[in-house]
Amino acid sequence: MVEIELDGQKVDVTEGSMIMHAADKAGTYIPHFCYHKKLSIAANCRMCLVDVEKAPKPMPACATPVTQGMIVRTKSDKALKAQQSVMEFLLINHPLDCPICDQGGECQLQDLAVGYGGSSSRYQEEKRVVFHKDVGPLISMEEMSRCIHCTRCVRFGQEVAGVMELGMIHRGEHSEITTVVNDTVDSELSGNMIDICPVGALTSKPFRYSARTWELGRRKSVSPHDSTGANLIVQVKNNKVMRVVPLENEDVNECWIADRDRFSYEALNSDERLTQPMLKQGGEWRTVDWQTALEYVANGLRQIKADHGAQGIGTLASPHSTVEELFLAGALMRGLGSENIDHRLRHAEFVNLPGKVRWLGTPIASLSQLQQVLVVGSNLRKDHPLFAQRIRQAARRGCKVHALNAQGYDWAMSVANTLLAEPSAWVQALGEVAIAIAGAKEIAAPVQGDAGDAAKAIAKGLLAGTRKAILLGNAAAHHGHASHLLALANWIATETGASVGYLTEAANTVGAQLVGALPGQGGLNAGQMMDGALKAVLLLNTEPAFDAADGARALAGLNKAQMVVTLSPFKANLQISDVLLPIAPFTETSGTFINAEGRVQGFHAVVKPLGETRPAWKVLRVLANLLGLPGFDFESTTDVLARGTPALAGVAQLPADVLSNASDAAFTATAPAGVPAVASIYQLDGIVRRATSLQMTADARQASLYAAEEVAA
Repeated sequence: MVEIELDGQKVDVTEGSMIMHAADKAGTYIPHFCYHKKLSIAANCRMCLVDVEKAPKPMPACATPVTQGMIVRTKSDKALKAQQSVMEFLLINHPLDCPICDQGGECQLQDLAVGYGGSSSRYQEEKRVVFHKDVGPLISMEEMSRCIHCTRCVRFGQEVAGVMELGMIHRGEHSEITTVVNDTVDSELSGNMIDICPVGALTSKPFRYSARTWELGRRKSVSPHDSTGANLIVQVKNNKVMRVVPLENEDVNECWIADRDRFSYEALNSDERLTQPMLKQGGEWRTVDWQTALEYVANGLRQIKADHGAQGIGTLASPHSTVEELFLAGALMRGLGSENIDHRLRHAEFVNLPGKVRWLGTPIASLSQLQQVLVVGSNLRKDHPLFAQRIRQAARRGCKVHALNAQGYDWAMSVANTLLAEPSAWVQALGEVAIAIAGAKEIAAPVQGDAGDAAKAIAKGLLAGTRKAILLGNAAAHHGHASHLLALANWIATETGASVGYLTEAANTVGAQLVGALPGQGGLNAGQMMDGALKAVLLLNTEPAFDAADGARALAGLNKAQMVVTLSPFKANLQISDVLLPIAPFTETSGTFINAEGRVQGFHAVVKPLGETRPAWKVLRVLANLLGLPGFDFESTTDVLARGTPALAGVAQLPADVLSNASDAAFTATAPAGVPAVASIYQLDGIVRRATSLQMTADARQASLYAAEEVAA
């Protein structure tokens, strides 16, 4: 530790720290633009100049290392005059358009100009103009004349997103930020550039000119998309979601969110929203009141149970539903006498493991500190953008990243070794890694055969270092022999000292397992239910055409049912449903999600339900009441959590005895042919699928082209 004097206050900071770090620790604010705690130091805005005793001139606080006994003054005349001079230069070419700027009211330059700027400008010459650029549907670069060249966006692309999509060209006052790889910014994390831009140069295209920041109410929430459980601030005006930005949580999403967390809110205000219950009569849809719709469903379930038994009734639930909704859906089925409930719509193997909740196997924050990692069956960057970002930081520090996949993906990071194999050969390929490890340790291998060069290189990597992980992606979880892959991963992890875990697909995949959204003894799994084994089906927050392993087959199977009830915020499943019940999306209901690491995160509604929409937990409770089922007298989601799932009440993290990735499956060299079902980045759930701007991105277009080629083939 080094002790310095900062504005007369003694501060102890780690050797190698900068004056800015000491100021942060002391709670002293030093004005700055280019410095950001998550990015490398550029020291190009010069706004943080401070007075260092014995230094011949003011020094930049962000780039000046501390030394023992250093005396720093941030408020002396020398420092203030330097900062005021820098501000004068920054404002020379900056347009005076604060009243029409989208950043107005939350602009760093605006705030600091009040404190350090002059009352008038001495600059009489023409200001420079930078022509606008179209960089895609998410980010607006319409007013690049506002840019102060802090290069935060450039460094973010290089260091966090992994792709340098923006760069600076020319010199002096002719400098400008522009795209350097393609004509558009296509990173799945690109929206964070909007947050870190200290001026109004980069703004949100979907939000642009729709509201002023001081008109917005702010509410905390949790992302309902992938398994990170990113913490959000949802900004609201007139009972309408206007914008979503990150809520900083160092243990989960740091200060970043993925673009699908940020821009998916467009779907919540779209024409696709279902706002009234609907019944299909004579092939025509007509709106009805809630009482009529629920009585229709209750009578239909009674009749089908009487004619075909409870085994003819089942529920297909989305793992993007809350803990409370999934618990009540399961309780409703079991109250009727049926064990037919499942959330594993994209799975090809359905092994029930009572009491075992699959999870990440390690805290999310630890991904940034890994030294060796093997990722099996995942397009990591697109399936889990924020996990990929953490592993990218580890790779920048020297972590060796290894992959087993059907094809080589661009993860925007250095990948040491890639083992390519068809999905049907993944068990065999992972077995080769185990064989190579066994050979190196001179122990018996779990499978027979020889290891190839790539497998040997991966084995050598996993045997080195200390902090190691084997991560099974969505394709590995949905694989025809998922349990065999897990068993091999466990053997390798045991022999190398690595953790093993699933990246897990959805916001509540862990929670769905915990509250029993799985078939019980004698119950049908999702595959069997979608093959036409049911007479009555409840579809909770799911669209089998998009969410099932085989959408066409699922639709054909569900068409055989006598009654299909869809509970969705959107006009979904119109071709197979008989009843549509409008339920609230995550912004209009309270609930709980459990992310990949087992972190229990509750959230509240941020706006009132749209139209006659009702929270799904209330719909399920009232439906159970109409059916005369006992134990459905819950008054709130807190009540559901406290009485229905008491193990979760007041718990922030699932205990270790609940989480387990153990597997006792046998090993086999053969596996079913075919590609595991994995949703593309902007097809993951119903909300993302209906977000207009996200569907205009390069990732969405590529996924559509790929799907069209699959259909053609």
